[in-house]
Amino acid sequence: MKKPLVGAFATAALLVAGVGAAPAVAQDNHSGTPGKAATSSAKAAPGKALGTALGEAFGKAKKPRAVDFAGTVALSNCSGSVVRTPDAEPGDPALVMSNGHCLEGGMPGPGEVLVDQPSSRTFDLLNASGSEVGTLKASKLAYGTMTDTDVSLYELTETYEQIESKYGIKALELNAEHPSAGTAITVVSGYWKKTYSCDIDGFVPTLKEGDWTWKDSVRYTDACKTIGGTSGSPVLDDATGKVVAVNNTGNESGEECTVNNPCEVDENGEITVRKGINYGQQTYQMVPCVGVGSKIDLSAEGCGLPKPGAGK
Repeated sequence: MKKPLVGAFATAALLVAGVGAAPAVAQDNHSGTPGKAATSSAKAAPGKALGTALGEAFGKAKKPRAVDFAGTVALSNCSGSVVRTPDAEPGDPALVMSNGHCLEGGMPGPGEVLVDQPSSRTFDLLNASGSEVGTLKASKLAYGTMTDTDVSLYELTETYEQIESKYGIKALELNAEHPSAGTAITVVSGYWKKTYSCDIDGFVPTLKEGDWTWKDSVRYTDACKTIGGTSGSPVLDDATGKVVAVNNTGNESGEECTVNNPCEVDENGEITVRKGINYGQQTYQMVPCVGVGSKIDLSAEGCGLPKPGAGK
């Protein structure tokens, strides 16, 4: 799990390791080798001007959408984001998404699902450059669990319209469709004000960590070296800017199925350990669960979130 045990402790450890105190800026890790691509194109099209060949080469290259920090938030111990479903209304109470293991009351046990719990938690809202522009406050924990997935949804005291009017920040939209392998993604951490860019490597039928298991998890390619504090970060599709997952864990030391060392379990029960590989939980299955007025309806058609008692 990517939650720091103690925020100050984690910061000190990173400083000792040589990471600067200043927030990291967003970086695009899909650099490729444009020089080689241009050379190849030029050779394939003799007689064309070099500028034309270069233009064609770059035109064919993948151009991921620029991802920034707008709409992300920093929690006391994790990252998160202000999110909306495609059908959300401007006057609906805004929702903040993070991980179930980031809850202020501690990690929910296996099979435990929390719905409509009191909460006055606060969140630091970030703008595109990663600067804090205001503080948002929860009216309640609308939903939280670590069963089948690892997610929390907080209902805020302000609406989407009020947040946009006050801060000029729009909520991130949840993609309603299952993502695809090979999709270019960016994990955006409000806690560290840092981004991690890679691709979706594939999907894991069952991801097991300690006493918890998660279904159909997203496995990243190894370029996403997420760290403690990135828990709860939105995982964005670079092409659309929509949220396709919520970042939650990674195998740190190569152990098998222990806390901070999740293991993959396939349909035949075979276990695979991938040291240094990180994971997220898909979010498309949440979209049908959010109804009018941002109310969570676990009985809604298509809702893929577990209900209370589902894992018992």
